[in-house]
Amino acid sequence: MKKPVIEFTDYSFKYRTQKEPTLHNINLTIMEGEKVLIVGPSGSGKSTLAHCMNGLVPFSYTGESTGTLKVGGKDASKSSIFELSKDVGTVLQDPDGQFIGLTVGEDIAFSLENACVPLNQMKEKVLEAAKIVGVDSLLSHSPQDLSGGQKQRVSMAGAMTNDVNILLFDEPLANLDPATGKYAIELIDEIHKSTKKTIVIIEHRLEDVLYKNVDRIILVCDGRIKADLNPDKLLTTDLLQQEGIREPLYITAMKYAGCHVREEDSPSNLDNMNIAPYKEQISQWFSSRIEPLAAEKREALLEIKDISFSYQKGEEVLKKVSFTVYKGDMLSIVGRNGAGKSTLSKLICGFQTPDKGQILYQGNDLAGYSIKKRAEKIGLVMQNPNQMISKPMIYDEVALGLAARGVPEEEIRPRVEETLKICGLFPFRNWPIAALSFGQKKRVTIASILVLNPQIIILDEPTAGQDFRHYTEIMEFLREMNEKVGITIIMITHDMHLMLEYTSRCVVISDGTLISDSTGAKVLTDSSIIQSASLKETSLYELSMKCGIEKQDGSAFVQHFIEYDKGVRTRG
Repeated sequence: MKKPVIEFTDYSFKYRTQKEPTLHNINLTIMEGEKVLIVGPSGSGKSTLAHCMNGLVPFSYTGESTGTLKVGGKDASKSSIFELSKDVGTVLQDPDGQFIGLTVGEDIAFSLENACVPLNQMKEKVLEAAKIVGVDSLLSHSPQDLSGGQKQRVSMAGAMTNDVNILLFDEPLANLDPATGKYAIELIDEIHKSTKKTIVIIEHRLEDVLYKNVDRIILVCDGRIKADLNPDKLLTTDLLQQEGIREPLYITAMKYAGCHVREEDSPSNLDNMNIAPYKEQISQWFSSRIEPLAAEKREALLEIKDISFSYQKGEEVLKKVSFTVYKGDMLSIVGRNGAGKSTLSKLICGFQTPDKGQILYQGNDLAGYSIKKRAEKIGLVMQNPNQMISKPMIYDEVALGLAARGVPEEEIRPRVEETLKICGLFPFRNWPIAALSFGQKKRVTIASILVLNPQIIILDEPTAGQDFRHYTEIMEFLREMNEKVGITIIMITHDMHLMLEYTSRCVVISDGTLISDSTGAKVLTDSSIIQSASLKETSLYELSMKCGIEKQDGSAFVQHFIEYDKGVRTRG
């Protein structure tokens, strides 16, 4: 009979610096060998819950707790963080923050060295863990030379060498391209099946995690457990929508078609789901679509012409890339980690110089433009707003670029205030930036670029690490900037949902080469592009195939969903 390995009983926790508890009266039991997914909005307490399991609370993050927590049958409050680490291995969201060794082998062996494991035994354990995650051929490599997916695997191997009973994954899909993310979920599932360990996953990307089965989903909201259900049951309720968690796209499409999804049809996994009761309704919904009007001819704003670039001689990162950005575009650039997407943005902004080719802005070659002069036309918003912010107050941060350009104060104030109004930040103009949420900080960085009146804004992973509610808030704001202010927006992203729902065009880069310039619907229904660029076929296309909709209409089905969903969001 299986025994409990994690037991919260009437457990509450308050950080030392807070007035109110982050966790309230938690009652949760996780059994040995279970695979559990924890979801919830940003700030809901799910990370704190995880930190209690691995001992970071209260040993690194101090505070007061009431109730009891047992990990591996032991009272966590009477155990040290070292003792808890023998039961719980943690794989962090950012693998770089977890690396210690100079080589992959050294890093995997770190905990074994601390435990004074004999060398021969240590080598066996390292090789065994490395083989399980598929990095046994990389043991002599530096962790910093690895791809994002390889780094994630090394972190997993390091967590497994202690032979812990519980593996805790904190947002394992963050910063991974779709195909690598899919592999990460396969790898976690394989580890679960082969080792019978207890697996706890914290992740925003619910549909991607459900690619492989989980036993339960724990929904955390406002520091309380709102639901503890099997995935099939949870997806038949409105709980995810109520709490701002994105449900799988195929479930949303079925609801748009008027389907009432039933638990007994196994909706948590589309491959195994019984679609038969819903086929007719879905097909009728698709038949009601209205063909979109032909796009009007637009003005070319930015032209990338046969751009090639190398950081090291003989190793081309970009190879004869050509495409045009039109005025008013909302365009995404996608591809696997290391494909050349971020390098392309550096070339456009002037941080790097192309080896060959031209970049034209309104027909003028940008080769002679300084970075400062380009920034007046093209703004770049980095993924992490904290890397861009340099002033303590909101007004001062947004005014900084104008002041640096010598704009008179009497002109700065009205421009800053108008931009803050557009960005929904005017009521907070005299606030310190430290008082803002991550999403609000993101808006501040966008405002600091917008105030310079650029025609184009490039955003690097604008929604990374955001729950669905904050994701929607940021993306609807950007859509409004695009439609009402006329700003042309280019987004570099791994988020296929973002690409589908918000961008009319998608440029796909694979190994430094442009392989597609089309709609998101067409890209994510083309198996050759998906494979070449490490993308992932959208579940909407899979749903259309299961409903017997002709293959050539698969992209039309996806496009119908995009248009219908846009209408729902606009009305709502």
